Amino acid sequence: MLKKQDLDVFHPTYYDPYFLKYLQQKPFVLTVYDMIHELYPDYFPPNDPTKIQKKELIEQAEAIIAISESTKSDIIKFTNVEPDRISVVYLGNPFEYLGQLHQIENNFEHPVLEKPYILFVGNRTGYKNFIFFIKSVAKLLKKDENLRVYCAGGGPFTQPELKILNELNIFSKVRFVKTNDLLMKHLYENARVFIFPSLYEGFGLPILEAFSCGCPALLSNSSSLSEVGADAACYFDPNDPESLIQSIETVLSDDHYREKLIRRGFERLKLFSWEKTAQGTKKVYDNLSYQ
Repeated sequence: MLKKQDLDVFHPTYYDPYFLKYLQQKPFVLTVYDMIHELYPDYFPPNDPTKIQKKELIEQAEAIIAISESTKSDIIKFTNVEPDRISVVYLGNPFEYLGQLHQIENNFEHPVLEKPYILFVGNRTGYKNFIFFIKSVAKLLKKDENLRVYCAGGGPFTQPELKILNELNIFSKVRFVKTNDLLMKHLYENARVFIFPSLYEGFGLPILEAFSCGCPALLSNSSSLSEVGADAACYFDPNDPESLIQSIETVLSDDHYREKLIRRGFERLKLFSWEKTAQGTKKVYDNLSYQ
């Protein structure tokens, strides 16, 4: 299709510029998910081409989609792109269509979970701030012998992570779970609280996952997270252990506050859908100069 020029506009899914040599005069739209490589270069290998490739595509794109106002601000901060070339189009709920899988879900064998538990989701490296998180909650795990932590996704614990868990004497209270969508939904639904301690996110899809499952969300007060969560989440300083501990204790002990967060989460979720994402993306296409 690219070689034949059988297209009106091209929209790559990431930053590989392989397509440029085929486009000729055809326009392309670029979605920028975050500026994490620019903000935290030390978390990536020196030869990682992402930053250079992204810059090249940003400079040449006919239009740019940012997945949050926070990401749009970061693009402007790190490039010379004009703000009016950037449109903000939010993402949708990853679990939006899981409700259509009733038969599969009915046959899904749920694992036995040790409750109550705190849920951590996804990658645990670098800016995801897992080490800060686990060192902070260690105090709570020691105080409450029944409390557990489940880490969903992100791969099995590494040797350095296992070493830290042993040093903190909480190895037996922290579990890694390999997940799929249905198990992930089950984990959110049964968690006392979901914690997102990341130092930076371009959007933060797990926030919408938690909202859709009636799981109260504790989010770091960084980057796009408050933009997505608004007043439906509780916030903490991702560099202050006491801030996180106080937030967790509030949600665990105050059922009224916990229920309020859950209700607000369901309301907040109504603002995000893949239909709205598609409509916003089409609007960007419609406004291109080739029309």
